[in-house]
Amino acid sequence: MSSEDRRQIALASYQAFAAGDRSFFEERLSEAFRFSAPPDPHLDRDGWFERCWPGAGAGQTFEIIRSVEAGDEVIVTYRLRRPDGTGGFNTEVLTFDGDDRIARTEVYFGWDA
Repeated sequence: MSSEDRRQIALASYQAFAAGDRSFFEERLSEAFRFSAPPDPHLDRDGWFERCWPGAGAGQTFEIIRSVEAGDEVIVTYRLRRPDGTGGFNTEVLTFDGDDRIARTEVYFGWDA
């Protein structure tokens, strides 16, 4: 798979999260998936579904500011907007495994919008 395909998968993941499309993640997350963010360091796949998935499909939108492919990683900066007007800017590093599934997501919180 080309890096452009990985980039497209990464970008599609934000739309899938906003739409509450769990099947996208069931297919695209590696069984060995790991997620890290300041409040949730080192969650495994089940932990991510338990802790993060309940927020999916809650009317949020993601405006992609930049996306850069670097080796097996795609780095995405986005503006998150929630229906109540809150939100902010974050950067995430999505790392792909050899099967072109998302193996790791690292979230770096930015600033409030």
